[in-house]
Amino acid sequence: MTRVAHISDLHFGRIEPSVAEALIADLAAHPPALVIISGDLTQRARVGQYQAAAEYLKRLPLPQLIIPGNHDVPLWNVVRRFFAPAKRFQKYIAADLNPVWRGEGLIVVGVNTARSFTRTSGWISAGQLQAIQAAFAAAPDSARRVLVTHHPFIPPPSRPDADMLRRSSATLADLEACRVDVLLAGHLHLAYHDDVRVFHRDAKQSILSIQAGTASSTRLRGEPNSYNLIALDGGDVQINVRTWTGERFEQSVEKRYRRVEGIWQLQNAGALLR
Repeated sequence: MTRVAHISDLHFGRIEPSVAEALIADLAAHPPALVIISGDLTQRARVGQYQAAAEYLKRLPLPQLIIPGNHDVPLWNVVRRFFAPAKRFQKYIAADLNPVWRGEGLIVVGVNTARSFTRTSGWISAGQLQAIQAAFAAAPDSARRVLVTHHPFIPPPSRPDADMLRRSSATLADLEACRVDVLLAGHLHLAYHDDVRVFHRDAKQSILSIQAGTASSTRLRGEPNSYNLIALDGGDVQINVRTWTGERFEQSVEKRYRRVEGIWQLQNAGALLR
């Protein structure tokens, strides 16, 4: 079994310090094999926010796979936004905007979906798609394949009109040859998960889409701060949403999915991560 921590939307510049500290403690109590951060480390991509985020990341477990979000692109500095949108992210956080992590029976591919030409939306370019396909093609056939984006492929049930990855249906079709098992994303500050086919009716493959809430931001969307602990065990994926209670992070949702004849099926909602 491989356990990963899926964290998103830290938003340094608009964080709740007590929540950020509790997240460090909770990860120490439930150590993952990999920490995945799916974007929006800062609120406005300012130097001080990046520096604070970088210091914070030093206190989280290693290894880490981190991608930018739309808030990590400068908003008001037009020159920097269009000519050096990721320069500060690469200086303070990670040089690789499309990182890859390989573990035992698992490959995780991250892709930067943030764009200079839009404030909130994002997409996967043709060049990025080729890199994703190449990374997954090089993985063993038995490896579980996880793709990490900032922008989600499906909206939450409570917000069917929410901002998603542009061209998400077409991108899913392009990903079919990659045999992606799981999609991880953030962006909306809401924790939810489901098969992509509940929204993309024309999708041919069953892919489990898992979104994380905001881990430490004060910019809530009707839910408390949270992050995901995800255990991948053969054909099973177990999701543990750990939610801020006002004093600590505690389990709020646990669900196990099993791939049966190529289809992700919910098995139960009570098994504990250990």
